[in-house]
Amino acid sequence: MTKIRYSKDEDILLIELSDKPIDYAQEEGQMIIHFTKNGEPVLLEVLEAKDFILNSLSSVMKEKEVAIA
Repeated sequence: MTKIRYSKDEDILLIELSDKPIDYAQEEGQMIIHFTKNGEPVLLEVLEAKDFILNSLSSVMKEKEVAIA
């Protein structure tokens, strides 16, 4: 059921993990994670997605740990 969408205008990557109802969200650095009332992740929003992906790929190429902050 996972769906991935990218908004070029807003530079946001949306990763839908479930179609369950969203109850609340928490912001963690460049990510906003939406949860059900039972704490299950439903939707991930990656803000400034181009930079996030490029930095992640660069870290993988250099064999470094990627920190999300």
